This record gives sequence, C-alpha cells and structure tokens, in this order.
Amino acid sequence: MSDRLDGLWHDEDFVGWYPRDGRPGLSPAQLATVCVLQFLLGLSDRPAAEAVRCRIDFKYVMALELDDPGFHHSVLADFRERLAEGDRADRLLDLALARLQEAGFIGERSTQRTDSTHVLAAVRDLTRLELVTEAVRAALEEVARTAGHLLVGLVDEDWGRRYGRPVRLGKNPTRPKTRINTTGDDAVRLLEHLRGHGTGCAFGPGVQALRQIMVQNYYRDEAGRLRCRTADDGGLPPSSSAIVSPYDITARYVRHGHIISWTGFAAHVTETCASDSTNVITDVATTSAATKDAQALPGIHTRLARRGLLPAERLVDGGYTSLIHLERAEREHWVTVSGPLPGNPTRQHRRNEGFDRDDFHIDFDRR
Repeated sequence: MSDRLDGLWHDEDFVGWYPRDGRPGLSPAQLATVCVLQFLLGLSDRPAAEAVRCRIDFKYVMALELDDPGFHHSVLADFRERLAEGDRADRLLDLALARLQEAGFIGERSTQRTDSTHVLAAVRDLTRLELVTEAVRAALEEVARTAGHLLVGLVDEDWGRRYGRPVRLGKNPTRPKTRINTTGDDAVRLLEHLRGHGTGCAFGPGVQALRQIMVQNYYRDEAGRLRCRTADDGGLPPSSSAIVSPYDITARYVRHGHIISWTGFAAHVTETCASDSTNVITDVATTSAATKDAQALPGIHTRLARRGLLPAERLVDGGYTSLIHLERAEREHWVTVSGPLPGNPTRQHRRNEGFDRDDFHIDFDRR
C-alpha cells in the first residue's frame, strides 16, 4: 500500500466530508487506512489506536514519524459515522479500485467470483408478543423525548409496569393471548391519541414502526374487535416484509434449509481469483436477508461496468444461477456466469410422486 500505491486514498478525496471552518482535523486518508488495517487484523478501536502509536508497520504505511503520538481511539468511531453517510463507502471503494487497477493488481476481463454471507442485525430475537410490547415501549420512549406532555392522562401505573423496562418474556410467558390482546389495545389507544393531537411526533420512526407492526400482527373482525393474526385467521406477512424489531425495520428473518437461519441482511462479495495475482475485492453489495442471491447479480454487474472492472467469467454457487439472470448477464455485459444449477425443490421430486420438472425433456431439434 505504501510502496506501490502511495496509499489507497489521499486527503483530497475527503474534502466534502468536513466543513471549511473550525479546528483542522486528523488526516482522513490515514484514518481510513487504519480502519482497513483494523479490519484485517481484527482489532477493536483501542488496540488499533495503540498500534498507530507503537507499531512500525502502521507508521510506515501512513508515512508517520517514529515518535508520532497517534490519536485517541474515539476518533475512529467518529470517522466511521462520517463514512456511513450516503454512499461514501462506495466512493472510497471506487477510488481504491482505480488505484489498484492503475498499479496492475486487477486485469481486464479477468475471472471473478461472487459469494454471499450473512450479516447479523444488531437486534434481539423477539417473539411476537415481545415484538409488539417492545414496539409500544419504543414509541412511548420516542414521544416522551420529543413531546412528553402528550402522554399526560394516557400513561398510568399499569402502563409503567408493562412498558417501563425492556421486555424479557421468553418463549413460554404466562397468559400470552391475554397479554398480546392487552398490548394491542394499548397500541391502538396510543396511536389514536397521537393522531388526535396531530403533532409531528406522531410521525417519528418509533411510531411509524409501531403502526407497521400493528398492521402485520393484528386485524379487526366483522364486529370491529381487534384480533391477533394467525396463519389461518387474518394471515401473516411473508418473511420478506415481516418486521422483526422496532429498532431496525429493514432487518429480516430468513431460514436456508433446516440448518442456517439468521436475522439481518446478506452481503454479496465479489473478488478477482486469478492464480497469478493478488485477489482483490471489486464489489460489496448488502441486501435484505430475504433477497435471493440471483437478484443481486444485475446490480453487481452494473457497478462493475461503471468501474470498468467487468470480468469475462463469473464463478458462483447454485444460489446465483437463475437462468433469467445468466442470460441477462451474457446479453448486456458479455459476462459468462458459471455455476451449478439449483436443485429441484418441488414436492413431487422430494416424495418421488407424480411428474416433476425432470420428467419432461425438450427435443430442441424437432422443437
């Protein structure tokens, strides 16, 4: 990074991140480099800041004097907050890849491979009762911070006992049906109370999450009574749209087969895989955990085309080999996607009953 690239980034690449006035900050190019080294070596913020003070290799790659005192570890958290805004991370990746390409680390129309891994959301796994109860509590906390006077006359001691602390009910709580009905009634009272006052706090993220969670978990019967949804009564939303936490409404629960399940997202990582050069990550895409792998391919190819890094062949596993996306990649980007075709998931094939897909053969010559 130091000898062949003169660093992955330069301070001029970060001009738009900082105001023009105020006290001068630390070198953002150096902080970005520390974040990369920190990830590669598995260091938390304190050891990473200590490495900048004490390790010669860290000082060498950032062109620091040997007696440089470094910086406080909290600076790294502040820098990551800046990095998370907008598409800044993608722009930094574009700059780094352009310099790697100029240095000859990435060849044109080489072979690349793509695979996905799970990303856990920073939320607890909640039962439906815990989800609704915690959604009410989160909405109450939000209103209390922004317009606490609206809760006067609505919140009493019973509400304080139910929503005064984070919910911990477990899988076998006492009287679950009574509790979930009572919580649903409280949520309706809260939402109608806020709507009646017509204030801006009624549209905060916590209240909006509560509204969506209520729609997904309750319905009104013909008599107008609030009922909890079940698979047979009212219907439940699919996992691709079901909210699993009021604190991150974009996280999704997904199960792959009978072994792998998680709540969060999926990261699709693409890298070069030539045998005679260093492997370089060329694209990272984060999608919902419920998004199928093959649906990420068009976006990956679009971004690689913008960077001028399209491969001649892409190696993938069976999750990406959708015939529609394979044909589209060949037609639009001249990329050959190679990988095993997905298995046959039909009930007839599993039970060996009736006719399944493999029982039909196409005679292409005779059409």
